[in-house]
Amino acid sequence: MSPALLHGIDRAAFAVALAGRLRHAGVPAGLTDVDDFVRALAASPPDSMSTLYWTARISLVRRHSDLAKFDRVFTAVFADPPPLLPPSRSAPPAEGHDDVYVPVPADTDDTGPGGGLPWATLPPAVAEATEADTALRLPERRPSALAGLADRPFDELDAAQVTMLGDALRAAVAGWPTRRTRRHAVGSAGPRIALRPTIARARRTGWEPVEIVRERPVRRPRRVVLLCDVSESMRAQATAYLHLMRAFAVVADAEVFAFATRLTRLTVVLRHTSAAEAVAQASAAVTDRYGGTRIATNLRALLTSHHADAVRGAVVVIGSDGWDSDPPDELATVMARLRRRAYRIVWLNPRAGAPGFAPRAAGMSAALPYCDRLLPAGTFQDLLVAARQLQSVTCTDGLKWPTLTPAPRIIA
Repeated sequence: MSPALLHGIDRAAFAVALAGRLRHAGVPAGLTDVDDFVRALAASPPDSMSTLYWTARISLVRRHSDLAKFDRVFTAVFADPPPLLPPSRSAPPAEGHDDVYVPVPADTDDTGPGGGLPWATLPPAVAEATEADTALRLPERRPSALAGLADRPFDELDAAQVTMLGDALRAAVAGWPTRRTRRHAVGSAGPRIALRPTIARARRTGWEPVEIVRERPVRRPRRVVLLCDVSESMRAQATAYLHLMRAFAVVADAEVFAFATRLTRLTVVLRHTSAAEAVAQASAAVTDRYGGTRIATNLRALLTSHHADAVRGAVVVIGSDGWDSDPPDELATVMARLRRRAYRIVWLNPRAGAPGFAPRAAGMSAALPYCDRLLPAGTFQDLLVAARQLQSVTCTDGLKWPTLTPAPRIIA
């Protein structure tokens, strides 16, 4: 072994070539590592293969998991190297390796830049590529969990997927809009002058109003009242509608009711911190679920109860397919009364999104003239769109939506 192992060899070219070989093997040897290796070779020229090994290893390897790759590259670069590590730590050279490295002496003894290259690489023999290697492989793109459930009916969803629907509904109504009330509060950017606070402060300055106090209107969330049908015809949508009611009860402080043959208030039950526990308690509280439907009777019960004040000025949302055992004339009468008291009436029908839908049910046909919106609510995506539509309806202060034109009335 010569006293100077890299005598007459361009250290920078040697370091760059070795780093490139390491990167090809998967060792992340960057420019900073190459610069450290070049400086280490200049500060302490290696006099043995072992010294060169440890200089390169300390400078170019940063992770313990890359030691085996470094050993394989170093062994492949230098033919017949002496034992550098114990047999248990040193990896043997790969069999059948295509790269052959031939040492090339420098043309001059100058060790500065351009003094010579450490080796030349013979072109590797390229084997015939198999059909599997040349086949075009594209990653399989799958929709997200929410997007995959967008158009699936509720009866095809399991409990975990319905719970995911509830979380998405809560996020959809998180920014529930507010309305301007008749009350005012002190605010520096208010458009009006607050007379009483201004006069009270003028007493300190000889009744001269030196400091003007302003006030602004107080804004509160628009009140929401939800009534959802849990009869036999709504069995597939009942659990999903309970999650919809819970989202509004928790986020928008809504009053929520379930009805089949009688009206059941679920506001307190659905505000439970656990969604699964809230839905379970609500299902147990509604004793008449999966029975008949009496929409007109339940709406009249709401308007005559002590919860009738919650309807005044509120957005009333009714989730039902419109099948009603009460006479259509009674439903039309109670809907007219509800229309005079509520701010908006929105009807969610799970069958409204079907192609060629027409409100042929007697109850739906009788209630439609008094609704501001008729929205489909039969899938995951329909409920999310309905939540956004409800926010747009709530934001329109002073704007009256045109009533829907009902289809020809057919008494079923």
